[in-house]
Amino acid sequence: MHLTGLDLFLWAATFVGHVSLLFVLWFRNRIRSFPIFTALIGMNIVRTTVLFIIQSYGTKAQYFYTFWSFAILDVGLQLGVVCEIASHVFQTAREWTDSIRRQLIWWAIGSIAIATGLTWAAAPETRMWKQTVLIKGSFISAALMSELFVGMIALSVQARFPWSTYTARISEGLGAYSMATLALEMVRTYFGLKSDSHVYASLSHLRITLYLICLSYWIITLWRDVAVSSEMPDLMRKQLRELRDSSAQHIRLLESWRRR
Repeated sequence: MHLTGLDLFLWAATFVGHVSLLFVLWFRNRIRSFPIFTALIGMNIVRTTVLFIIQSYGTKAQYFYTFWSFAILDVGLQLGVVCEIASHVFQTAREWTDSIRRQLIWWAIGSIAIATGLTWAAAPETRMWKQTVLIKGSFISAALMSELFVGMIALSVQARFPWSTYTARISEGLGAYSMATLALEMVRTYFGLKSDSHVYASLSHLRITLYLICLSYWIITLWRDVAVSSEMPDLMRKQLRELRDSSAQHIRLLESWRRR
């Protein structure tokens, strides 16, 4: 695949953003509170470096299998970040209540089932099976992460659990990015890759740009020293409700589109 100037710029910007965020986590001593999130950022630095080297000197097959190996690891770490955030939000006196644990488990099972079902029903137009794997893999990851974040947010809002400032900032960034990614993946699944890859490439560039905004948000907010709030602020509560409602709308639109 030929890399354009924009591709190279976004690749370099993502690498610099991850390195900068890792430095913030280390220098501001956030690693101890968020080790899994730190591992996710570190893995992204390694992935960007390795994939760039393979892209420049390796084969397409090597790139494909390396890409998906890192993609699986990425999803696993993102799920770990969800658990890490949930432990900060829902843990009271170092022990979760049975009702909260049970609701989170059932929501996770339901999210996996729904994301898998929607992905299985998707039929993007492609020329090769690898393209189908690429589109469906990206879609199920976005759908699963969006559903998990919406469930956790909805439960925390309903139960009025306290959020620390840094937990809220990480959750806001990753949750908003997951929702935006789900919307983009819906469009990419609709257009596919059978005849024209221009739309797919443009949406990929937009996705990376949104992620760079998310990285910048994390770098700024995690650098700052702020007090830990005892309860979720009203403004943040409103933003999370809007995020939950937006997710529900995306899911309804997707299910309606699947039934056509």
